Amino acid sequence: MTNTTASDWRSFLLRWSGEWADSLPDGETRDENDEAARRARWLGFPPASEERIAAMEERLDLRMPPSYREFLKVTDGWRHAGGFVWLLAGTEDAHWHNNESGLADMFEEYLDEDAGPEERREADIWRRGLQLDVESDITHVLMDPEDVDEDGEWAVYTWSSWRGESPERHANFLEFMRDVYREFHSLRAHRSDGEPVFANETTHRLDALVAEARLEALRGGWERAGKALDEAEEYGRPRAAGLGDQIRRLLGQTYMVYFDGLVTDPQYAPELLPPLVAEHAAHSYWDDSTLTFHLRGADGDLVSLAYATLDQVRNGTYRYTAAGPFGEAVERARELARWGDTDAAWRTLLDALPLWEPLGPDHLAPLGWVADPVLGPLLTPERGRELLSTPRGGQASKPSIPTAGLDPDNLAWLAQPDPGNNPTSYRFVLVEGVEPEDLPGRLVDGDGTVLNEPMTLREAHHKSQRNQRELSSYDDRALMAVGRAGTGWSFAFDGDPAPFNRQRFVSPATAASTGTRTVVVWSGLRTWHGEPFFHLSVARDGAEQYAFTYVEGEIHASGEIPRALDPSQFFGDPVDGGEAERSLLEAVTGEFGACLPRHAIVNGRLHTFATRSWTRPPRDGETYAVIRMHVGAARPADGEQTEDDGPESS
Repeated sequence: MTNTTASDWRSFLLRWSGEWADSLPDGETRDENDEAARRARWLGFPPASEERIAAMEERLDLRMPPSYREFLKVTDGWRHAGGFVWLLAGTEDAHWHNNESGLADMFEEYLDEDAGPEERREADIWRRGLQLDVESDITHVLMDPEDVDEDGEWAVYTWSSWRGESPERHANFLEFMRDVYREFHSLRAHRSDGEPVFANETTHRLDALVAEARLEALRGGWERAGKALDEAEEYGRPRAAGLGDQIRRLLGQTYMVYFDGLVTDPQYAPELLPPLVAEHAAHSYWDDSTLTFHLRGADGDLVSLAYATLDQVRNGTYRYTAAGPFGEAVERARELARWGDTDAAWRTLLDALPLWEPLGPDHLAPLGWVADPVLGPLLTPERGRELLSTPRGGQASKPSIPTAGLDPDNLAWLAQPDPGNNPTSYRFVLVEGVEPEDLPGRLVDGDGTVLNEPMTLREAHHKSQRNQRELSSYDDRALMAVGRAGTGWSFAFDGDPAPFNRQRFVSPATAASTGTRTVVVWSGLRTWHGEPFFHLSVARDGAEQYAFTYVEGEIHASGEIPRALDPSQFFGDPVDGGEAERSLLEAVTGEFGACLPRHAIVNGRLHTFATRSWTRPPRDGETYAVIRMHVGAARPADGEQTEDDGPESS
């Protein structure tokens, strides 16, 4: 960087000047000086002599940084440094800012006593900086004599009132000029219809770079492709942002990802519109106007499709589909994912990815599936990298290395500490040789119970509470997610159970075990609801085989408990709840060979249903409370009596 010579500056500035002159429609120059610059194809001025530079340094009492000095040897100032600085200072006009703008006072006003060095530098720069902007659109350009690198280069700070709160830092003067050159390109690339086509050696090089990056991305070289697309995007090249956003979205990045230039194209909308809409739905609850903003230029049919997709995403009914063999794999993956086998679902998608066909030349990877409520949770940054590394769209290359599965083949992960140090309690039922959709028939009284559509456990609890009209202190109907628990087992899982009461607890194991074997676990060794506890019960063919409950420091056991599950091995004195829980879950895994899908339970969406109560009915003389909510009652006719809306206790 510091080895940049006057010759390097001249070739760079001549190219810039020529591209600027060629991009101007007739009569667009601001004044006679600009018109002269256009005819001369030179945005600069005569070079500054060494004597002029030395006189400037004597006036300012500092030697100028190397890149700025070499610049001055080529031109003593510069016109149109980007789109918002019309004249940049040379030896005569550069001067200490000395808070001329008053911005130091503004930035200092926002500082608090905990402000760090970077925040204080943003305020102090306005007192010590060397001002380079002479004419601008309320844009300040200052070099900082105290922000100096090992080569003697000063950092450059730019700030505009309409660009953001903090000044933008450029490593040195050359980097600043390269940045505003890219800004010039970006602004010219988005000119209105009827203006000269902005095409030159630089744009041709960048467009070729975009074309090669697209093929490289399809071959699996997403990192190289991403860097090339980022460079082209900085210059405002068409397609670069839309292509780069596809890579960013699969890496889990959503901020400022809008698939610009592609999402409004009907050819690509079926794949790019759903993830854009899903991100909007996740963060916009009251105002949908920003969705329209990101679809500016779209026709009415596409806008209507966007809002219809938004309704489906919010209702959890959006369903991703694709054509051909990859589409068939999508359906198989969804079937696996909705029962919790997310690792197998992911492998199904990846195995079929080489058969995937893009919708057009600017389509890099399948994307609509990330908005699917069942398939979307499969994505992690690691899996996104694996997908992007897999050759597809007819391109051949070396296959990617598969990522490790997200689900351990055991139950012990349930004993891992909560990241937020929150209390943890859970319960689950394992049923052998039964499909997940058959679990309601074993855990619910009566007929007609159906599974809810897949949703997160948080969503399921919220929906259940919203529809609940009666609460009973003796009623404990668990809202449970269902799925497959490894080979030969299905599970029902409740991650937010009610408080445990051994005197009233009734294990569902016996009633659910007709013609098969069931296992029930309820752990509260890390709960804040009363004393730590742990329950295990096992039943076969409608009869309990054995059970034990550890609570209040005591073990209550029945039946012939296998040695591997003997509770006395786990609950000594004193009891380490976390270690006991982990060891017990490992023992249960070893005894029955079942496991629970961590990723699906923690991050995915599963079918849910409400079981029969896990507590017995009250006995004679036992008191209990029932709260009933009357919501939306019709207004009574004259003389008719009705209960008031609201809660009622009995």
